[in-house]
Amino acid sequence: METLYIAATPSSPEVNFDFGQHQLSIRGESYPENAAAFYGDIIKRLREYLANCTKTRINVDISLAYFNSSSTKMLFNIFEALNSAVDAGNEVILNWYHYEEDDTILEFGQELHVDFPEISFFDRPVKTA
Repeated sequence: METLYIAATPSSPEVNFDFGQHQLSIRGESYPENAAAFYGDIIKRLREYLANCTKTRINVDISLAYFNSSSTKMLFNIFEALNSAVDAGNEVILNWYHYEEDDTILEFGQELHVDFPEISFFDRPVKTA
C-alpha cells in the first residue's frame, strides 16, 4: 500500500503513514477548520491498511503540541481502528510524545491508555529548549 503523506500546515499536523514499514506518525498541531474532512481520508486509508495486517507489529508516533475538541473525536476514531487491529492479532506500539510541562496532552494520552489498554502505550516526555 502506498505511503500516505500530508504536509503540516499552521492548523493541521503532518501525517506520515508509511504502510510498507508499518510506521505511522502524526506530528504538529491539529485544529483544522473541518476536522472530519481533514481526517476522513486518513482514517479510511488507515482502516484499509489495517484490514490487510495479520500478526504485524505497527509502530505509531503521535506528537501533537495542541489539538482541538473536533480533532479529539477524530483521534479517537484512529485509536479505535488501531484497537481493532490488536483485537485481530496485531501488535500496536503507541509512542505518545508531549512536552514535559504539558499536563493536558499527557492526561489525554493517559486517557487513551485507559480506554484502549490492548494498545502498548509508551509515554514519551520531551524537554523544551
